[in-house]
Amino acid sequence: MNMRLCAHSGVNFLLTPSLAIFGVSVACAQDFPNKPVRVLTGTAGGGTDFVSRYVVQAMSGSLGQPVVVENRTADISAEIVAKSPPDGHTLCVAGGTLWIEPLLRKTSYDPIRDFAPVSLLTSSPSILVVHPSVPARSVKDLIALAKAKPGELNYGSGGVGQPTHLSGELLKFLAKIDVLHVPYKGNGPAVVSLIGGETQVLIANAQSVGAVIKSGRARALAVTSSMPSAFFPGLPTVAATLPGYEWVGSAALFAPSKTPAAIVDRLNNEILRVLNRPDVKEKLLGAGVEAFSSSPQELAARVKSEMARLTLVIRDANIIAE
Repeated sequence: MNMRLCAHSGVNFLLTPSLAIFGVSVACAQDFPNKPVRVLTGTAGGGTDFVSRYVVQAMSGSLGQPVVVENRTADISAEIVAKSPPDGHTLCVAGGTLWIEPLLRKTSYDPIRDFAPVSLLTSSPSILVVHPSVPARSVKDLIALAKAKPGELNYGSGGVGQPTHLSGELLKFLAKIDVLHVPYKGNGPAVVSLIGGETQVLIANAQSVGAVIKSGRARALAVTSSMPSAFFPGLPTVAATLPGYEWVGSAALFAPSKTPAAIVDRLNNEILRVLNRPDVKEKLLGAGVEAFSSSPQELAARVKSEMARLTLVIRDANIIAE
């Protein structure tokens, strides 16, 4: 009989091809993958869809099996993967909504309990911008102005609970300032409101505000990453004035909870190999995001840290999802 020493959940045991423990089939890491790998992600054309098709699908060659991307809404993708067998053949590429949504409303999954983090894939900071009429040319100036005129400044967002909203509330929370939130139905209308002077402040990604900054219809004050960004040379960070501030959009790869560590590590190594390719880095930079890998442990720590920080912000601002 063909028998091999395998590991599952940190336990070594002898495995035959037909062995199952308590009715659950256990696959050896060396057998993975033995069929196409299914990757669930958000709607077609979105950021996680692009990353899934350009980065994760690139694992096909070295894995020796097709990697098939399937588009669903973010919450349905997460639900499907959370309930899938933990054998590495069903994965999820998700952005921050995976761990932010459960803080705002009841979801069918728990971002800590139901997933095995594999790796970060990309990172992209936002830009803090103001209308040209605002007499602030730095984060320090903006905070001082807001403190001198509490409640008189306002900032736009793409909607309650959206990144443009939470990033603004994080700024208010750390700076201890009173700035009015004005929600719109999408980032586009929020940018239009800033251009028209209806709102004075906005935190949004470069794709949303890059053109209006170049045209002079908005003034960039800082980037929201903790370190200066290659995307915006010479632009300081918000954190340089407000320690602890960081808001970075990201995409990450997750497997179902209890996926064997050996399979998670295999997937992590394959992702690292893809993200180190010069052509992949160049393609991502052209799309406005940076290749950014991590260990499974680093991704797990990031998710927990973000959830803890945003829980405080959401409670402080009394944010109730629409």
